[in-house]
Amino acid sequence: MSKKVAIIMGSDSDFPIVIPAIKRLKGFGIPFEVKVMSAHRTPDMAADFAKAAKDGGFDVIIAAAGKAAHLGGVLAAHTTLPVIGIPIKSSALEGIDALLSVVQMPPGIPVATVAIDGADNAAILAAQILALSDESIAEKLEKMKAEMVDGVIKKNEALQARIEEI
Repeated sequence: MSKKVAIIMGSDSDFPIVIPAIKRLKGFGIPFEVKVMSAHRTPDMAADFAKAAKDGGFDVIIAAAGKAAHLGGVLAAHTTLPVIGIPIKSSALEGIDALLSVVQMPPGIPVATVAIDGADNAAILAAQILALSDESIAEKLEKMKAEMVDGVIKKNEALQARIEEI
C-alpha cells in the first residue's frame, strides 16, 4: 500500500514555506496532500481531519503554523499518527513564539519539531518514518545521503585548490 503524507498549513500564507517539503516529497515519489486548517479558526475541521487521517490513508502529518502555533498539537491530540511540526517565522518574534508553541507539548501529545521554516527537514523526517516499512523510500534516502557526501567532498576539493592558489 502506498504511503501518504498530509501537509496541513494554518494559513495559505504558509505555502511559500512548505514548498521545499512539497518538492522533497515529490522527489522521493511520496504521495501527499496539502490543506489549510487553523487550530484557532477551524478547530473542529482540524480535529475531524486528524481523527480520520489514518482511515484516509495518511501515515504522517506535517503541520506548519506560525505565531501561537497550536496546529501540530491539535492534530496530534486527535490521532496516533506521527505529527511533525514546522514552526513558521511569521511575527515580530522571528518564529521563536511558533517554535516554543510546537516544541513545548504536554506528556502524551508529542509533536516532532524541525527548525523554524524547516520544511525540507520535515519532509525528510516524514520519509525516514515511512522508510521503516518501505524499502524503496529507504533506498532514496540512502541515495540522498550519498549525494550529500559527494557534494561535501567536491566542495572540500575546490576549497583546497583555492587555498593552494593563495
